[in-house]
Amino acid sequence: MGRITEDLIRRNAEHNDCIIFSLEELSLHQQEIERLEHVDKWCRDLKILYLQNNLIGKIENVSKLKKLEYLNLALNNIEKIENLEGCEGLTKLDLTVNFIGELSSVKTLQHNIHLKELFLMGNPCADFDGYRQFVVVTLQQLKWLDGKEIERSERIQALQDFPAVEQQIREQEKAYCLKRAKDKEEAQRKLQEEENEGEREGRHTGFDGRWYTDISATLPSSEESKDDIQAPEIQEGGCKKKKLDNGEDDLEFWNKPSLYTPESRLETLRHMEKQRKDQEKLSEKKKKVKPPRVLISENGRALNVNEPKLDFSLRDDEKRNQIVLDLAVYRYMDTSLIDVDVQPTYVRVMVKGKPFQLVLPAEVKPDRSSAKRAQTTGHLVVYMPKVGEIITGCQGTSKPVKSTPDSSREQTNKRSQQMERLEVDPSKHAFPDVANIVQAKKHTPRRVQAEPKIIPSEEDPDFEDNPEVPPLI
Repeated sequence: MGRITEDLIRRNAEHNDCIIFSLEELSLHQQEIERLEHVDKWCRDLKILYLQNNLIGKIENVSKLKKLEYLNLALNNIEKIENLEGCEGLTKLDLTVNFIGELSSVKTLQHNIHLKELFLMGNPCADFDGYRQFVVVTLQQLKWLDGKEIERSERIQALQDFPAVEQQIREQEKAYCLKRAKDKEEAQRKLQEEENEGEREGRHTGFDGRWYTDISATLPSSEESKDDIQAPEIQEGGCKKKKLDNGEDDLEFWNKPSLYTPESRLETLRHMEKQRKDQEKLSEKKKKVKPPRVLISENGRALNVNEPKLDFSLRDDEKRNQIVLDLAVYRYMDTSLIDVDVQPTYVRVMVKGKPFQLVLPAEVKPDRSSAKRAQTTGHLVVYMPKVGEIITGCQGTSKPVKSTPDSSREQTNKRSQQMERLEVDPSKHAFPDVANIVQAKKHTPRRVQAEPKIIPSEEDPDFEDNPEVPPLI
């Protein structure tokens, strides 16, 4: 059963920032609501209210909505027009496809002086002879009825024929009310029979696996194992049979002819709810809880697991004496969803709760390991230094040795022999002395020599001694 709750109204008031006290338009259609309640207390400023395609059986709790202009109650179970006198601003009322048989109840709308449009098509009263004339005369303020404009000539004609039409409407109403009372009694009787039949089926057909264990307890020990094996098979057969019976019952329900009444609509709703619950129970039974993934065997050996199905590469960096794991984690995944655990013999990475575990080819140091994400690809790179001495190309430092005369002589002899080998034996490979390949010349500071002055001699025939010319310095 659907009910109007504060949470339901707030969810349908997103256009008003989920504020309900100042809400002017509210849509609660197709919510399986069976009773109209709380709206007049929580939403006093409503101007438009949509309640079509529900199961509302009575108009109530809307008399305080003074600003309400449009009320849509189409496709509900309403049988009478009532409790709308307080909606002073109501201009449009839609009651299409309901179960209104008391046409005289439209007289309650005479107080709604601003009502201009009314929809009653699809109701039993709309099939009455003189239906339109009766409504046109009763509600003088109406301008449109069932989407058709009311002309002045039509209203005048209806006023002339009103006495006869009113008597005719009363007779048809009385006949409909008697028929409706019989339909209610018949629906109540069928509902009671179905409830009794369901109780009987529950008593006779309900059983479970414990019934078999009770019987097997009375059998000899040699037959116990056979009964234990057969019991689940019988249970499965019973479940299949029950499922087939449910399918047949469902098909029979939908093929069974029935009258279109408020009770039939409620019965259909109950049947659909029962189907939904049965389907949920079956789906819960089918759901099998997956056993936890085995990461460590019984003998304590780590296993290789790649549940997230990610590409990876594992390489041994001998230069830095470490093992590098490159795991192709999703590029845009948050790092908080990744958990790395490095152990001496294996590495485990939890990606969104799914384990990735890899056995390492050599023992590593967990306390010195590190992990980081690549900024371009998003890959996770784990650096794990290996256990053991790190071999480098550096020369070892000489240990201090006590000097003795004999030892110093031996060392000098060895050095002299080594020097002789490098000089005498040219066939053996030795590093050339790069510093002495080219003998450097002694560079002396270069001085600029003054050019010899040419002093002209007086014996030169072209020489002229001009006293006005200053002498050369």
